[in-house]
Amino acid sequence: MREQLIDLRGDCARCFGLCCVALPFTASADFARDKPAGTPCPNLRDDHRCGIHAKLRDKGYTGCTVYDCFGAGQKVSQVTFGGRDWRDGPREDARRMFDVFPVVRQLHELLWYLTEALTLPAARPVHADLRRMLERTEALTRGTAEELAALDVPAHRQEVNVLLLRTSELVRAGLGGGSKKKNRRGADLMGARLKGADLRGASLRGAYLIAADLTGADLRGADLIGADLRDADLTDADLAGTFFLTQPQLNAARGGAGTRLPESVTRPVHWTA
Repeated sequence: MREQLIDLRGDCARCFGLCCVALPFTASADFARDKPAGTPCPNLRDDHRCGIHAKLRDKGYTGCTVYDCFGAGQKVSQVTFGGRDWRDGPREDARRMFDVFPVVRQLHELLWYLTEALTLPAARPVHADLRRMLERTEALTRGTAEELAALDVPAHRQEVNVLLLRTSELVRAGLGGGSKKKNRRGADLMGARLKGADLRGASLRGAYLIAADLTGADLRGADLIGADLRDADLTDADLAGTFFLTQPQLNAARGGAGTRLPESVTRPVHWTA
């Protein structure tokens, strides 16, 4: 699956630092200062690389270490705008590039979920529909800047979500995930004490798990799409077989060498730092 998702991971070497320019951030625990959208981060070098990349957390830019564009940066830089650097062209081109980047980022996130859904044997009854939606979504990412700017992303996301929900139901059905006890969709579990909890096959779609204690919890086969894992403690938790878990979610959490992970993600460097 890693090979299938390789183009859905950020490749800074093929991007013009779009996340460091297009996106805004506010001074907080995640960012050391304010920065409006469309304004380059003061740490962005002329070669579009971060000048403090190795010290982002120490310098107060934890939010940057959590973020991933799902490969949208290189898609917009090299495909949508044909390798034209926003610094070299007209100001209007730069503005259009910054406007399109978040749109493609959302589409690439959907591609991540659709690609993963197609690897799940239990979801075979909807594989044909998933494959068609994958092809359709990929085609959208290759539209012109004007087409992308006019795209109704929420409407398309809703169409995709119907299939992802069905995928979740099929996968979790064989794990006892159909019971009400296992449905924690959108639940407020901030700071919850879930140490050693049996969450196999649970739906945690959109659940708020900020700072939750999940040490040693069993999350095998759980649906984690959209779950907020900021500062959640995943030490020794078993996430093998969880699905719709993304790298940004994992990067925002805490864990260790004993945390078991699905093959689709990598162990965050700061977990062992």
